Amino acid sequence: MASDGAPAEAGGAGGAATPAERLLSAAPGRVVEVWTDGGCSPNPGPGGWAAILVYGTHHKELSGAEPHSTNNRMELTAAIAALEALKRPCRVVLHTDSEYLRNGITRWIKDWVRKGWRTAARQPVANQELWQRLLAAAEPHEIDWRWVRGHAGDPMNERVDRLAAAARESLSAGAGRRAGRR
Repeated sequence: MASDGAPAEAGGAGGAATPAERLLSAAPGRVVEVWTDGGCSPNPGPGGWAAILVYGTHHKELSGAEPHSTNNRMELTAAIAALEALKRPCRVVLHTDSEYLRNGITRWIKDWVRKGWRTAARQPVANQELWQRLLAAAEPHEIDWRWVRGHAGDPMNERVDRLAAAARESLSAGAGRRAGRR
């Protein structure tokens, strides 16, 4: 076990786990703080997403972009990428400025599943494949989904917003789709 309590796994130089590997294999009972953001400009249009994972002193940033998306799809993608990056079950505090994401996963999804992925108006749930992927990614973890007001001075929310915007802007620079810049 590493000095910070995170399990040490093989990898990195000399067989010792790198800080990023320790972050992504956080021990149960330890908390991984996550900030996510996503957006398009215009909406729909080119989109970017980003996530920041913090475990003790370890810090990891993920980002990506899609040429044709929506704000909601990018918000979901950011949360999925963050949770899929975790290598073992752990406690997570996930901060998002998306009420769609937070309400969807904490309030609406149970009814959607019970109704065969239909809304209260009996319409198909938008972004069903992403919601299903998010459910699968969230299943092994204990997650506290926290809403944070966007552009209100939270330093980590502002940072993840800049990362998502940079990923989106990379599309116009000819970088194409980028999945999981690390």
